Amino acid sequence: MVRCRTIVITVGSALGLAMAGCEPPDRPPRLPDPLPPAFIEQLAPDSLRTVRVAEGVWYRYVWTPVGPWAIHLVEVDLLRCQLGLAVTRAPEQQGKIGGHARVSDMALGHDGVGALVAVNGDFFTPEGTPLGPEVTPDALRSLRSRPVMGWRPGNPPWIGRAEIEADTVLAVGPWRMAGRSDDGAVIGGYPELLDAGLPVGDLLVSENPGFAASRHPRTAVGVGPAGDVLWILVVDGRQGDYSLGMTLPELAALFQSLGVTEALNLDGGGSSVMVVRGRMLSHPSDEEGEREVVNALLVREDPAFCDGDRQLPPAVR
Repeated sequence: MVRCRTIVITVGSALGLAMAGCEPPDRPPRLPDPLPPAFIEQLAPDSLRTVRVAEGVWYRYVWTPVGPWAIHLVEVDLLRCQLGLAVTRAPEQQGKIGGHARVSDMALGHDGVGALVAVNGDFFTPEGTPLGPEVTPDALRSLRSRPVMGWRPGNPPWIGRAEIEADTVLAVGPWRMAGRSDDGAVIGGYPELLDAGLPVGDLLVSENPGFAASRHPRTAVGVGPAGDVLWILVVDGRQGDYSLGMTLPELAALFQSLGVTEALNLDGGGSSVMVVRGRMLSHPSDEEGEREVVNALLVREDPAFCDGDRQLPPAVR
């Protein structure tokens, strides 16, 4: 007898995503590892739905009355060498030094290959430039010393503070970049949430309580201790009984419950959005809907990521 299992997410009246598996009982469909008990205990979710986006990429929707919070969570298995990250920027606009665009439009990717997952990236200026460093296949932009996440094929993501060397070189952990990167990506954020599994300082609560200690929509990324799993998270907010958003300490605690040791906060508020295979699954807080931003972080599937003799190191740091 063949058994079938289907997990479906719907968006409005349109089908959003579906995972279907029909295999003999001795070859069940591969399911993701369960979420850690600490995560379940902390959130006590009322609703938990899971969808396979691609082999090694899982999307979960979690709703909990604690908060209340609506959480969009993506898990990426970086041991699958064909999975990787990219940063794409909004096209420049006339009269500005940068530009703004919706993440759902930028999710197509820089080479015409659609992203599996896309979220908003760094904080930005009205002129259309990110506040932190940005490395895309086209250029190195905004050469500043700020917290970042950097990635290269075959290497775990690196989260920490980028530094400037010799006025023109961006030092991102073990990497030195002086221009475009054909096989890597760097995106800025603020602040760094976790370092070696511990919150970084008081997470700006004393310095900027309106930003850090108040609940807002949030977008963030985190990496486990082995560097082989990337977590991407969007928390909806400013939407009453549906979802209020999180403080930065709450966000850091959530990552800790997932076993994350390194985490970075990205832009949030009305900018927070998650797009999965071209469909917006989160609920932006602006009345007008999705906000235009300056860059986006993409999860992409590309066999070229497997080229070369790169090996995944056993630890992030």
